[in-house]
Amino acid sequence: MIDKTVASLEEAVAGIFDGATVMIGGFGTAGQPAELIDALIAQGAKDLTIVNNNAGNGDIGLAALLKARRVKKIICSFPRQADSHVFDALYRAGEIELELVPQGNLAARIQAAGAGLGAIFTPTGYGTLLAEGKETREIDGKHYVLEYPIKADFALIKALKGDRWGNLIYRKAARNFGPIMATAAGVTIAQVSEIVPLGDLDPEVIVTPGIFVQRVVAIGNAVAQAA
Repeated sequence: MIDKTVASLEEAVAGIFDGATVMIGGFGTAGQPAELIDALIAQGAKDLTIVNNNAGNGDIGLAALLKARRVKKIICSFPRQADSHVFDALYRAGEIELELVPQGNLAARIQAAGAGLGAIFTPTGYGTLLAEGKETREIDGKHYVLEYPIKADFALIKALKGDRWGNLIYRKAARNFGPIMATAAGVTIAQVSEIVPLGDLDPEVIVTPGIFVQRVVAIGNAVAQAA
């Protein structure tokens, strides 16, 4: 019987190793798997490369992971904002490496990894500092930059509901990067508000098929009887 559910957050993040590349879903705090991040901090993995939309908010979630000095590099689109003081301090001190990626390119490069593509050509960034040292090409009169896929060892994502096969649905804008990150990681770990019996999720509304998910953990006690 296929059952990808795990009993605890500790079990969910087990095996994330030092030096791993970890994608973390969320657009700011919307859809951020905060409980999985806290579990990763407690687990102790270090020298991580993190792929995220931004570089943390305040002192919680991703910012807490940075504050714990567990991240050596972050790949993101919006590293600085009003409450990104943790990242700001680390970056100014030379204690974290930043790879700045335009948000459309970030999504496209993650999607490319999930699709198994070798590389993509994108017009975004052409003629800017972000294109320095990269291959460029003119196609049909338009200039493009060659960008390589972003893949990860692990992805931590947040969904609304899941089943024991790993099928997931999301709540509104909280889905953001979750579905594409799930396709681009070797091990996708999803925290959900509720694990429902197999068959309860309408196949027509499932966003992330279970084939892309390896572990599912319910936050709280919202676990229905598995079918």
